Amino acid sequence: MRSNPSFAMEDPDEVKRWIRENPWVVLVSHTADGLVASHYPVILDEEHEGISVLSHVGRPDEGLHELGRHEVLLIVQGPHGYVSPGWYGEGPAVPTWNFLAAHLYGVPEILTDEENYRVLGLLVDRFEDRMPNPRRLADSAEYAKRIVKGTVGFRLTATRFTAKAKLSQNKTAEVVHTVIDRLEHGEEYANPELAREMRLAHGLDR
Repeated sequence: MRSNPSFAMEDPDEVKRWIRENPWVVLVSHTADGLVASHYPVILDEEHEGISVLSHVGRPDEGLHELGRHEVLLIVQGPHGYVSPGWYGEGPAVPTWNFLAAHLYGVPEILTDEENYRVLGLLVDRFEDRMPNPRRLADSAEYAKRIVKGTVGFRLTATRFTAKAKLSQNKTAEVVHTVIDRLEHGEEYANPELAREMRLAHGLDR
């Protein structure tokens, strides 16, 4: 990720929030056969002091990634979207893209089968909790335990991270308000989640 002090995010608690709210990540490994990338949901390991995530890969991805044998990159992407130069008012301007993104680096720890099953249960709960009649992993325990054998669980604790929140911090207050308004109410590129992040970044009340 290109270094830019204007948009750097160094608060690990904020990165944890991004992970909670944006759990679909990209796992990237530099293996003996080249680069490998996969997409998986994660949950934050809330019992860990640092930034630590729990997830699983489907077999044979653990072999393709050489999981546990070297450092990997986990990409977290938050809300993002197009910002039109027309929202900046009169004068020369070019379009841009506002976004949240974090890169986590670390060597995955492979979970035991028992730990993997527990984590998969937590992952199911994470997304089923909002359903009117949540379906738990234990509801289909025998079937689930057969399916789990086709997965490999892991914990990735970040030994370092880089993160960026590019949310029009280099623009005037007037422009910021206009961009937020267009993201909240515009017909072309409405993006309320990105508008919410801009409000948080700029300390604006709704």
